[in-house]
Amino acid sequence: MYAFIEGKISEITPASVVIDCQGIGYDISISVNTYSQIKGLENCRLLTHLAVREDAMVLFGFAKEQERVLFRHLISVSGVGAGTARLILSSLTPEEITAAIASGNVPLLQRVKGIGGKTAQRIIIDLKDKLGKDPGLKEILGSPHNTKKEEALSALTMLGFNKTLAEKTIEKILKDDGTSLTVEQLIKSALKIM
Repeated sequence: MYAFIEGKISEITPASVVIDCQGIGYDISISVNTYSQIKGLENCRLLTHLAVREDAMVLFGFAKEQERVLFRHLISVSGVGAGTARLILSSLTPEEITAAIASGNVPLLQRVKGIGGKTAQRIIIDLKDKLGKDPGLKEILGSPHNTKKEEALSALTMLGFNKTLAEKTIEKILKDDGTSLTVEQLIKSALKIM
């Protein structure tokens, strides 16, 4: 129903954000992953998914399309509701979830509160083939150093560096030096350049 909501951030917590869109405040449930990407911003644009239940309509927001696509895949699994999918996306990055599903890493998914062995296995069985075919997630699956990149980017932005500049610097280092660098080496190399 709603593709995205764009406006001024009125209130924000790690679990939800209220976006003032021309005088209407939209209460949107978010993951910790999305929170970390929009905190500190005055305005933002969130991609949305409206979950309609018998007792409520809940609007979920995502900073990136990959996270929304992954959320929609997760809620398609029997036994995984919208709240559980948000909890999974809050506990693990989209890259970690996708890698866990692709490699069949049940213990990693079980680390999420409320996810047992059977649910983790069902997620892997139901989504392993779907994620490989989804164009929105092929980018994540096709990049072996993406987790290193995300960790280094997160560290540099926490240190106060501009996210766009940090991202370009990390991509340049990975292109020049390859994927053999550790996250620490990647951060140190970026700090020398920036």
